Amino acid sequence: MTAAAAAACLGATVPAAAQRAAQPGTTEPPGTASPAHVALFAPTAHAAAYRAYVSPLTPEALLSTLADDPAAVRTPGAWTVRRDAPLDAFGRSGPYNRSRLARLYGSRAVSVARGARAAGGRVTESWTLLSPYPDPSLERLESGTLVLILTVP
Repeated sequence: MTAAAAAACLGATVPAAAQRAAQPGTTEPPGTASPAHVALFAPTAHAAAYRAYVSPLTPEALLSTLADDPAAVRTPGAWTVRRDAPLDAFGRSGPYNRSRLARLYGSRAVSVARGARAAGGRVTESWTLLSPYPDPSLERLESGTLVLILTVP
């Protein structure tokens, strides 16, 4: 299912930039690149290895765009949405303000899915999908999904 089709099923309007569907073998999820989220959540020393995208789609809808991706590594628990506390979901390696993020979410959990993609018999990317996600100023929560991708050297 394409991102546009998934959004139509959910009754959402998808901006043109977000209508790119993740095609098998590609490493771009549907959505818009967000370098500001890389600056927040990637470890400073390794920020160049990260990409971030924001999408109006839910994690489940985004995962459906990856359903036929032969590069997605299918291990138990991978690509499964679960609920985590914000600091567990976003990790502790980025330079973001942890107390501000915790106050932003309050008692609300984050929907998180993690998985890997492989090529040539080795893992090449690690993906994390987070919803809802904070805006780059950590002042409001956005509906949709933030996708953080680490490229494994």
